[in-house]
Amino acid sequence: MIINSDLFFKNPIYRFSIFENIMIQAKNSFSSKLTVNFLCFVLSIMCSFCISIKQSYALSHEWIGGQISEYGEQIWDRKSLKRNKDGSVRVLSKFIPKTQSEITQDILYTMDINCFEKSFRDVNVFTDDENSRLNNFADWQDPNGDELILGVIGQVCRFDK
Repeated sequence: MIINSDLFFKNPIYRFSIFENIMIQAKNSFSSKLTVNFLCFVLSIMCSFCISIKQSYALSHEWIGGQISEYGEQIWDRKSLKRNKDGSVRVLSKFIPKTQSEITQDILYTMDINCFEKSFRDVNVFTDDENSRLNNFADWQDPNGDELILGVIGQVCRFDK
């Protein structure tokens, strides 16, 4: 901006308009910086909410050792215990195969356990926390002598009392 010195010193209206112009530019600069900072803040909050709750919950497991068989070990998460409306207990359990490879992975089960009937239902079976979907309409099953499942049922029902 070029200022004519004769007009600047002789005409007070001209001085005021220059001052006003500079203030408007400063306000626009400040408001644009404020707007950019506000938008960055809002985006960062939105990104933090996009983190899956399951992923953050996955960090807080408290695994309890269970039965061991020739094929692997079945463990369960103490922090996942919940009492269902029907009186059964919901728990997250994990089967860890003895031999680990690309084909054999840890398998996670969300199980409902009926402590009175010593039965269970797998409402979810998955290999990672991100790809899980609950099926609350799964059928109740008898463990049929499966020591791994019977071990989890026994431990969970004793712990839940």
